[in-house]
Amino acid sequence: MLESDARDRIIVAIDCDRDRAMELADALEGHAQWLKVGMTLFYAEGPQIVQAFKERGFKVFLDLKFHDIPHQVRGAARSAALAGADLMSVHGLGSGAMLAACREGAEQAAEVRGDRPNLVAITVLTSMNQDALAEIGVTDAVADEAARLARLAQDNGIDGIVCSPMEAESMRTLLGPDAWIVTPGVRPAGAALGDQSRVATPAQAIERGASHIVVGRPITGADDPVVAYEAIVSELVAGVE
Repeated sequence: MLESDARDRIIVAIDCDRDRAMELADALEGHAQWLKVGMTLFYAEGPQIVQAFKERGFKVFLDLKFHDIPHQVRGAARSAALAGADLMSVHGLGSGAMLAACREGAEQAAEVRGDRPNLVAITVLTSMNQDALAEIGVTDAVADEAARLARLAQDNGIDGIVCSPMEAESMRTLLGPDAWIVTPGVRPAGAALGDQSRVATPAQAIERGASHIVVGRPITGADDPVVAYEAIVSELVAGVE
């Protein structure tokens, strides 16, 4: 894999307070291309944090996992897109109508900003295993549940999905070569698992079919985040054809 392609595949999850987020952004500027803003940071700082990252040249994955009635999701998607997000997430569990409304909101924003952010649907959270699914009444296997939600999302205008690296290969086969397949639960060899249950190394995730990998604490919690980031770039360049 070319180095430029590797950098475009890695999304660094920034889940912290503003001071630490800006410190990380300043350090990673010129190295990382993507940052992920999740609920912890966005709820504290609002759309301004997306704009701050965009001003530094980053692409932003706004990972708010929209899940509400279609009217609310349509408006949320429009507002988030107008904040400058390049990629946004929506829960696959919210029904076809809700997923279609998310796409509509993103397209409404495109009339103002000139383009539409890509959209990915959450299938089964990477912190969940079969026992956790059973707790909420889902008796299907994790892979079957993820596939069902992926098909629902694709049928309603969503560009791809978020899934664990364990499902990436089957999702690529199911959704085709152009789908966004974003995989959290990526840990370099030897890294702590944290609260992730279904994990893979960066190279394994890409080889299995992921278009993008999300890496948080192994980079942001490292003594030197830039060194940790560059190590993952090197792994992808060396290990992925």
